[in-house]
Amino acid sequence: MIVFNLQVVQRGGMPVARRTDAVLFLIALVWGSSYLAAKTATVALPVAAVLFARYAVSALACGGLVAFRRRAWTRAEVRAGSVLGVTQAAVLALETYGIAHTSAANAGLIISLTIVLTPLVDRTAGSRRLPWAFFAAAGLCVLAVGLLTSSTGLHALRLGDALMLVAAVVRAGHVALVGRLTARHPVDALHLTTVQTVVGSALFLAPALSHLPDLAGSSAATWSQLLYLALFCSVFAFLAQTWAVQRTSASRASLLLGTEPIWAVAIGIGLGGEHLTVWASLGAVLMVTGTYWGQAVERTHRTATDPAAGGGTRPAPTPVGA
Repeated sequence: MIVFNLQVVQRGGMPVARRTDAVLFLIALVWGSSYLAAKTATVALPVAAVLFARYAVSALACGGLVAFRRRAWTRAEVRAGSVLGVTQAAVLALETYGIAHTSAANAGLIISLTIVLTPLVDRTAGSRRLPWAFFAAAGLCVLAVGLLTSSTGLHALRLGDALMLVAAVVRAGHVALVGRLTARHPVDALHLTTVQTVVGSALFLAPALSHLPDLAGSSAATWSQLLYLALFCSVFAFLAQTWAVQRTSASRASLLLGTEPIWAVAIGIGLGGEHLTVWASLGAVLMVTGTYWGQAVERTHRTATDPAAGGGTRPAPTPVGA
């Protein structure tokens, strides 16, 4: 049997492993930038119009790719995609409404709670109880949320931050559901994405109907934000992630994709003109530390529970982009 070393195999002059890492970094960057793009779009258009446009453009793009490939569909793909389309729409609705009422930096950091919340709601992750270290990491993330939302002092949770917090909980359930619905019957990633985007388009059509004239008359800058959200943050990022995680370990993919909240803060501050207070900056550091710590603890626990899950190229946890 011939064993190929990913660091040695060359394609187009670059080692496969380096290409994979570059793609994963690009995905994290794209998802990190999605928060500022969504916030900018919601300034120009109602949230319902932004959601419908994002889903509709994504559905058209996915439909074109499906027609080009002409691959047979399965009932499992349609069933799973229909259910996940509803849960994904709920997540994006909460996120987009939340982003409209908070900063892109805060949104990107708070939604990263999904990383530590998912193992808590995913009962298929292993039969052993999660170790205390995982709950300590989760507690650190909760403290980080408090610091991020405290601004210059303690006060009631702001609407946008509260919506992002709920979105993190719902997204954790969505991620767990993805694993449960696709575990028994393998599904094609493009088919699954296509069904989800069609379902989302149908769900947001009615709320967006009265805003369609505004959408049609939007400026080129607004449409560029919408196209970026649909084509890059949705279609490209998901399909690129599927390609990348098949060519690297789950641990490495998780590590690289986990840089997303860092990009969200950097882009929010660098391009969006946002700023963090001293306390919020401390919260940002604690959030990144807590999510990385919790992710590492969960991965070690999962490997100990199921040794077969520790190696190979099992898909990494779903990223949390807007």
